[in-house]
Amino acid sequence: MIRLIEGARDARQAFAGRRRFMLGLLSTVGLALAERSIPTASAAGEPPLVMGIFPRRQATLTTELYAPLAAYLTRELGREVRIVTAKDFDAFWDGVEQRRFDIVHYNQFHYVRSADKYRVIAHNEEFGTGTVAGALYVRKDSGITGVPQLKGRKIVFGGGTDAMMSYILPSYLLLEAGLKPDDYETVFSKNPPNSLISLYHGQADASGAGDILIDLPVVREAMDTGTVTHLGMTERVLHLPWAVRKDMPQALATRIQALLTGLKAREDGRMILARAEMTGFGAARDADYDPHRRIIRKVMPSIDIPR
Repeated sequence: MIRLIEGARDARQAFAGRRRFMLGLLSTVGLALAERSIPTASAAGEPPLVMGIFPRRQATLTTELYAPLAAYLTRELGREVRIVTAKDFDAFWDGVEQRRFDIVHYNQFHYVRSADKYRVIAHNEEFGTGTVAGALYVRKDSGITGVPQLKGRKIVFGGGTDAMMSYILPSYLLLEAGLKPDDYETVFSKNPPNSLISLYHGQADASGAGDILIDLPVVREAMDTGTVTHLGMTERVLHLPWAVRKDMPQALATRIQALLTGLKAREDGRMILARAEMTGFGAARDADYDPHRRIIRKVMPSIDIPR
């Protein structure tokens, strides 16, 4: 059975606190960058480049986190880069399918399903690493010490069935332990942070999410992370991708890639990365996502995955 649940208190206090902090930083860094970029973009006389950001976080926070990055790209490219996000994964995916985004940041499942429309150019580095693992979490006081013990239990996943880190990889971990979807109750929170917050508040027996979710500020501000632990983790795979439309001129795509991967070598770039809760970008190519394709095919054998 699949149901939708919300994280306790909907993580409102965490989001509100985070927004206050980020808005303060915005006044000193982000707006200054944006103001400098506007005349350059206007002079270029070209249509804006639309940068789609998937709803990993709440929409307002997403815009705040990536505003300095968009302003930096605007200034360096001499062309406006406009952030667009969506209220949920379904709405965002529709934008991908319709190729509404020139630059797109999404999860690995999104990329491999859209590789006929977009080409990957970069991937996230967070907490100093460019790889991530899927994980299953439990409360430390649950008495659950092994993945097979989740048979018959309620597991909350974040976002939906297209969430790579919060559904597909944890589901793969369950399959590897001999558990099929009918062996446990599946519920969804509206986003990955809420899946862990729901577990903390006793709304499920386990949570499926990325291994680094527990370290995100939005989670740490909403719960006592010391009360939960990793029950199991998958192999490590390359982090969240950034891609551009396949019909984008190669020179422009190469320039965007260089700007992203060069951020951590610049003082202002490191500030932009910190604002986006990242430590860098790494260059990426299509073959880097073959391990993801293998896992997706095991979890979702009926899904068509183009090359």
